[in-house]
Amino acid sequence: MADQATDAEAPFGPAGLFGPADLERRLRSGGVGPEDRAGIGEIKDEVLKHLDEHVAAFFEHLASFPEAQALLRRPDLMEEARRLERDHLVAMASGTYDRDYVEQRFRLGRLYNRAQLDVALFMGAFHAQMSSIGRRIMQRYAKDAVGGFARFSAFKKIAFVDLGIVVDAMMTEREGTIRRQQQAILELSTPALQVRERLLILPIIGLLDTFRAKQLTDGLLKAIRAHRAKVVVMDLTGVSTVDSKVANHLIQTVAAARLMGATVIVTGLSSDVAQSLVTLGVDLSRLNTIGDLQGGIEEAERILGPASPRIERRPAVG
Repeated sequence: MADQATDAEAPFGPAGLFGPADLERRLRSGGVGPEDRAGIGEIKDEVLKHLDEHVAAFFEHLASFPEAQALLRRPDLMEEARRLERDHLVAMASGTYDRDYVEQRFRLGRLYNRAQLDVALFMGAFHAQMSSIGRRIMQRYAKDAVGGFARFSAFKKIAFVDLGIVVDAMMTEREGTIRRQQQAILELSTPALQVRERLLILPIIGLLDTFRAKQLTDGLLKAIRAHRAKVVVMDLTGVSTVDSKVANHLIQTVAAARLMGATVIVTGLSSDVAQSLVTLGVDLSRLNTIGDLQGGIEEAERILGPASPRIERRPAVG
């Protein structure tokens, strides 16, 4: 059996996005070599001496944009953001770029996502911060402009690697948020509602594409099992059009429900949808259709029979 990865080898960042090899690749692709680390070490004290000034440059840039007010007007977020920005610059100047370094950048990206800070605004503020650092370094090396520029170039190399990691963190977090929102919308858009014991209604509204049709099938089959349903009324009143793939998927849904012991009654087919199904050559013989929702419920009641009265359990008399 293969040895499990050690902490040093395990992927890190959200969803295991990063690993040691990936970080090293980014450093190499950014041209960060031993001489650059040495150059950063020579200006470390200069960067740290003006740390508050460089952090202020970041937030002063944001202050001129209304879109950044969600961050700037939140004292709790600002306190955390200033602390993380300070830690950010200290780590950049340290010359040690490892797992903790990357995790710190992801914390920064997550914070800016919480503050709904646009990526372009973050990049502009980051540039203002680098300009502040560059001015101080060139002032220190006023008599050796070539040496000062070489050291600042080394610092900018790690800055570009940093920028890529933080932006990746922001985009990864936002993509995750979008996926969760889409999932929530899909779940809310096709709810299977229990009307009475063993009877479900599935109202479908809006565009019905292949992806949503698959989601519908999965949700319906789970609901049938959870509620031990015998009849499902699938109402398509709110659906204006379907294509052949979706139509065939609906038929497969009906067949899958039948295998689980449930009868599906389709209601609310519009004239346009009915004509489309006929034109597409869909086999409608496998569908049990009723004109409207009321008729579908009446048919379901006929299949199920009268609802069983609830039997109250009385405590035994001793």
